[in-house]
Amino acid sequence: MSHSSQDVKDDHPDQIAPETQPKRTFAERGRSVVHTFTTRDGLIGKYDYAFLFKPNLPFMKKERRAAPFFGLNEKMPLLLALLLGFQHSLSMLAGIITPPIILANSANLGPELQSYLVSTSLIVCGILSSVQITRFHIVGTPYYIGTGLISVVGTSFATIPVATGALSQMYATGFCPSDADGTPLPCPDGYGAILGTAACCALLEILMSFTPPKVLKRVFPPLVTGPTVLLIGVKLIATGFQNWAGGSGSCQTRPESGIFALCPTIYAPHALPWGSAEFIGLGFTVFLTIILCERFGSPIMKSTAVVMGLLVGCIVAGATNYFDRSGIDSAPVVSFIWVHTFKLSVYGPIVLPLLAVYIVLAMECIGDVTATCDVSRLQVDGPLFDSRIQGGVLADGLNGIIAALCTISPMSTFAQNNGVIALTRCANRKAGYACCFWLLIMGIFAKFAAALVAIPSAVLGGMTTFLFAAVAVSGIRIISTTPLTRRNRFILTASLAVGYGATLVPNWFAFVFTYSGPNRALLGFFNAIELVVETGFAVTAFLSLFLNLILPEEIEDEETPELTANAADDKQDGEEWDRIQGKGKGPETEIEPKV
Repeated sequence: MSHSSQDVKDDHPDQIAPETQPKRTFAERGRSVVHTFTTRDGLIGKYDYAFLFKPNLPFMKKERRAAPFFGLNEKMPLLLALLLGFQHSLSMLAGIITPPIILANSANLGPELQSYLVSTSLIVCGILSSVQITRFHIVGTPYYIGTGLISVVGTSFATIPVATGALSQMYATGFCPSDADGTPLPCPDGYGAILGTAACCALLEILMSFTPPKVLKRVFPPLVTGPTVLLIGVKLIATGFQNWAGGSGSCQTRPESGIFALCPTIYAPHALPWGSAEFIGLGFTVFLTIILCERFGSPIMKSTAVVMGLLVGCIVAGATNYFDRSGIDSAPVVSFIWVHTFKLSVYGPIVLPLLAVYIVLAMECIGDVTATCDVSRLQVDGPLFDSRIQGGVLADGLNGIIAALCTISPMSTFAQNNGVIALTRCANRKAGYACCFWLLIMGIFAKFAAALVAIPSAVLGGMTTFLFAAVAVSGIRIISTTPLTRRNRFILTASLAVGYGATLVPNWFAFVFTYSGPNRALLGFFNAIELVVETGFAVTAFLSLFLNLILPEEIEDEETPELTANAADDKQDGEEWDRIQGKGKGPETEIEPKV
């Protein structure tokens, strides 16, 4: 174990390519396992565990010493691996459970299916994260599947705006059923159509993985991906705020009668009108707890601040009778993939938006893998780094197909775990495998997932608003890496103008096409155009990509300073002032005689 604090990036062959080192015999492997489970050094080691739990309170003395750094393949104690893996899993938990809950609510699926989707999301994320961490070599080719780093994956937020918009359109066109009063009914076929379309569109990211990273960055620079990610976050914040005020379903319209006159329904234990002060205060407890954890929390609390906020919100909600136990009581003890299935199909109108989503996911993956290499003290250039990028993007695309076949929406590489690596100074893959283990445990025991589904919408909204704002800030950070030349400012202005407009006024294009004839193909084509134009981030992505390709670079933006009229005359003004002061040279300069 290295105790050096220097930032030298050591990316020597690290057992990712098996042929670089001789394989260990079974006897050596056995002795290593026995040593891990039977010795103090293998179980506990000499790590300062108090470092992870010591809060940052004003009256406590702060020690200026860093914890030891655990490299990619260094030996580390079993207890520490399990503890840091649990920390990784907690930092992912909120991001993993949020998309299936939102999509299940948009499709009006019942509590049983919601609980199943949350369980399956945890299980699939655990399995597919292990693929990224392990890294498989494709025999006979120079290509890999996976990064070989702690590159964990989770359900992507980027698909939520597309899926929720598609489900709204499905209800409007009759693809999804509604009752005689127009109240939406459960639509599992709509959810299956989203999964099937996502699986097909994932082929784009797989193809992109075989393109050199430098080419991808040139075609899809931060000028394209930054505003796209920003608008994804902005769109999602609206959903978070709706839940914060009581729910994003039918009760949001505050009908005077019916089952949704109160949120979440009139049968809830503590039902209230949408926007009630009680809901706002309940969500605020979550938001405030996140801030307090960041200010005063220990390292492990800071990296899991969102989960801590969720926990405090649940405690307050439980004490004030907001929880509905019926779903928890009726949930099975254990669950697994394919307990419930959905009929897969392709829904044409969301093909183009999902292609934009997968382009964003590929570029996010490149950025996340680069950041993971950096905090793991590995090189961020060279052939091995490029192969990590290629393996990560390929695994990301394959994970999109596998996830859809496992009844879960597309996956993406999670960036928040890079913060855990930097905070705990542990880039060891054992911690990554321990994280996968904890995710599997959480998912298999269905009561845990049912408890997560039972969380009141106001508590969930306080948490998701913070998460979704983090997505928007990530987009701003990406944009900040681009020099704001006149050309780049123009591209950002043009693309964000339409994107922001479509996000703020989502039905602005709903009345352009008036066709209502029997031609289903033509109607589907119009629906596709309408959905793309009303999806703000998709419009921004395509427009910024187009403008970036056709507008030439202006050298003057970088080399020629922008001068005002006054600035252009500075030289002449200076010479004139020197002449007045008598500092000029030459025969015309008048020198005041000494007296």
